[in-house]
Amino acid sequence: MRFHILKIFISAVFLLIFSVNVSGEENYNGKMLKTGISLTEQIPSGFFGTWRVKSFLKQTNSPESFKKENIDIWNLSKSGDVINLSNPFTGASASVSVGYVEGTNIKFSRKGNYDGRILTDTVELKLSKDKFTGVNTLVLEVLSGNSVIKTSKAVYILEGEKIAGGSE
Repeated sequence: MRFHILKIFISAVFLLIFSVNVSGEENYNGKMLKTGISLTEQIPSGFFGTWRVKSFLKQTNSPESFKKENIDIWNLSKSGDVINLSNPFTGASASVSVGYVEGTNIKFSRKGNYDGRILTDTVELKLSKDKFTGVNTLVLEVLSGNSVIKTSKAVYILEGEKIAGGSE
């Protein structure tokens, strides 16, 4: 009887292992991700370099918290599997997490805790040689203790122009 139960258990484990998606792709909010290769390796080389980025506020629930327009400098670089976004003028720098890469469509984000506030910054862009267009979504949560007491959101339209680095 024990042998029979062990045989069923082993068969169930094999079925579970082989029923996992063997196509090498996963679904991420409707986007297909390749597994086995780091997402950072799939990013086109033209993504990296220095960009002049214009942002235009599209919508917000907190107009007093967000600028209507902004011009910024982004330096995007890669070290191993880590993507870094820095601004040479402000000195700000952060590692970003890549959500998906689908051809020239790239989504990345970062989340930081700053003096009782949590900022989640998500960028979705379409790269086109030395330009990109996209959307930047910001969510700013103000905390009191461990509770969120206010959430401010903003959506920006982005236009990027490469000012240094190769394009693809």
